[in-house]
Amino acid sequence: MSLILPPIVPPGRMSEREQPTFRLAHGMELRPWEAGDAGVLARSCLDPDIRHWNRPEQLTVAGAREKIATWRRRWQSEAAAIWAIAPEGAEALGLIGVADLDLPGGQGEILYWLLPAGRGRGLMTEATLRISHWALHDLGLHRLRLTHSVHNPSSCRTATRAGFPLEGTMRQALLHSDGWHDEHLHARLHSDPPPS
Repeated sequence: MSLILPPIVPPGRMSEREQPTFRLAHGMELRPWEAGDAGVLARSCLDPDIRHWNRPEQLTVAGAREKIATWRRRWQSEAAAIWAIAPEGAEALGLIGVADLDLPGGQGEILYWLLPAGRGRGLMTEATLRISHWALHDLGLHRLRLTHSVHNPSSCRTATRAGFPLEGTMRQALLHSDGWHDEHLHARLHSDPPPS
């Protein structure tokens, strides 16, 4: 006898709605990527830190436009939710999202990066808090995970400040340009209290 469980998040919860925009402090916002952001997305692939920690593909401006269109389709197919981090009315400084979405199983993975102009002021922690709240409480996921190289202490600080406790280390989990990296695994549950 097989046990059939109902989906944690019913189908249509994302695709039947527009992707929201969220306001952050200091005139910043999280908004869907737009075709006009293609130039900054292509340039982000050249940033040494983004290249090292995130391993993006090299994009032309045309390729970046197609990537942005793919993100819109992934929202409609409920596979991912990707936002630009930007000053209101200005070009993007970074990216945050929930990928590897499994709505029936109630899980997803936070991913992010920032260009140098957005770093060092707590912007990514604020963005992670906002998207985590959306994913866990508005969308209704049960668990969000966040992983990063053990050699990336900045990402570790962001994760813990945003309420993602460290659960463990995954050995040689991701290949970077300088070899295999162990990865920290952080996670946040729907039932976890908000970070202080």
